[in-house]
Amino acid sequence: MKSNKKEKAITVANGGFVLPNLDGEIAEAMENEMDGLPITFDRAKIPAGGGLAFEVPGEDPDSPDMLKEIIGVIADHHALNAYWQEKFNGQNTPPDCSSMDGKNGEGNPGGKCSSCPYNQFGSGGDGSGKACKNMHRVYLLRSGELIPILLTLPPTSIKAFADYLGKRVVSKGKRSYGVLTKVTLKKAVSSTGIQYSQAQFAVVADLDPAAVKAMREFSERIKPVTRRLAITEVDTVEEVKEAEEEALPL
Repeated sequence: MKSNKKEKAITVANGGFVLPNLDGEIAEAMENEMDGLPITFDRAKIPAGGGLAFEVPGEDPDSPDMLKEIIGVIADHHALNAYWQEKFNGQNTPPDCSSMDGKNGEGNPGGKCSSCPYNQFGSGGDGSGKACKNMHRVYLLRSGELIPILLTLPPTSIKAFADYLGKRVVSKGKRSYGVLTKVTLKKAVSSTGIQYSQAQFAVVADLDPAAVKAMREFSERIKPVTRRLAITEVDTVEEVKEAEEEALPL
């Protein structure tokens, strides 16, 4: 009974977040059952047109869950750039050039992203936006789960994420894996009146020292997988180029 009370107290202290059982039966089952098989991540999709609910795979693959908020610990996050020479054809093809850190591209043309002509505003097909798509992947581990859910942020949500990390997390002496994060959506409007959905972030609770240590270790264990996950067209969302230029004036 004492151990149950202690476990309950820890759970409440962490905002209701239940840590993944990395050393128990679940981890052993994952290692044995998934040996030689690729680990995939469910994706939370940001809707087009100013929708306020994420589309997340559920138990029924033909009927995804619609969630107004996603709560979890950020197990990993990183910049992502991708360039396709041809227009999207619905075949979910890999990009001709991509970067898993937003700094160095591999493929055609490859090289430094900062000086690449396709990564400059005005290089888009209609003379606006960028030909190269700047994104940011966020892996959120929800309570009691072992595999994070993947949320790919478009340019119009990256500034909100940067502000959240800089002002609400890092400046407070914390790390992204040390707090419980809530992600919601708000309706925004571009300078030309186009509505789009923008991700918003908030701290739900701080994790206690033991939980922070466990999540730091979890983050390090999963990065070799997350940082190699292939980029395809499924990472992209509907473009709002006017809002993109307002959000990323680089």
